[in-house]
Amino acid sequence: MGFTVLIPQDIAAEGKKYLTDRGYEIRMGSGASIEAIKADVVDCDAILARTAPFPKEVIEAGKKLKVIARHGVGVDNIDCAAAAERGIWVTNAPESNSGSVAEYAVGMLIALARDSVRCDAAARAGDWEYRNRAKRCDLEGKTLGIVGAGRIGSLVARKARFGLDMKILAYDPFVKSVRDVPDAEIVTDIEYVFKNADFISLHLPALAETKKIVDRKLLGLMKPSAYLVNAARGEVVNEEDIYEFLKSGRIAGAGLDVLDPEPPRSDNPLLSLQNVILSPHTAALTAEATLRMALHAARCIDEVLSGKAPSWPVNKPKL
Repeated sequence: MGFTVLIPQDIAAEGKKYLTDRGYEIRMGSGASIEAIKADVVDCDAILARTAPFPKEVIEAGKKLKVIARHGVGVDNIDCAAAAERGIWVTNAPESNSGSVAEYAVGMLIALARDSVRCDAAARAGDWEYRNRAKRCDLEGKTLGIVGAGRIGSLVARKARFGLDMKILAYDPFVKSVRDVPDAEIVTDIEYVFKNADFISLHLPALAETKKIVDRKLLGLMKPSAYLVNAARGEVVNEEDIYEFLKSGRIAGAGLDVLDPEPPRSDNPLLSLQNVILSPHTAALTAEATLRMALHAARCIDEVLSGKAPSWPVNKPKL
């Protein structure tokens, strides 16, 4: 075929094999910086993209570029409009990791409710009396607020409703009901969710209108006993504000898989708090999801370079 696929950040071997079995040449990138990708992409036909940035200048450097296939769901690191203007497809893999992220979010709900991390530390330190000092709660009967009831948010709602017997309250201006959760309450006011939920799980893309949407105003509506989970994007939370609310005990705790920026600076004050559970953006990185992300991205590349429409398009390129 004579097509070359640039992979700036390594992926599962099965994804690379999918491409080489179909005759594509793979070029492993020399780095994940903008300058490295600009140099590597000049004569490539496709990019299999992970978390590195792909702004307009990278897209313009790819003179033969026909498709950028995202290894995952979020495409906030890709200038999709610039790609469309140059006739380049941008694709993602929405069916690859939704279940994995939803499982992570539900696991975080349980870990927060049961104070799992601090209980672990106490047990290791021989502080057996911590069991009588700490506050823990059941999830049954509690209200879970879902902010963003798309593919992942609806899965979290279903698992929490039917697995944990929680009540579901959801805000999403683009949906009229929560898939497979007929008794979920859909509201049009995000403030209502923050005011009434015992737990809040964020499933928002990072867009101009969602940047730092969870700020002092919304946090101030939460119950002092409420918890926040963010397995979406770090940019949707104002970190200065949430730090203040967590440190002062105005909300009970948070589970954060994502921060802004990533990795966090060493002086990020959230790292010092004991009522926060942190993880390094791992919600989607199970063995199974990692394999699916690689294969689904590779599949979209093959579809485009074979002259077909991709299975999971994000933009609509100009011809």
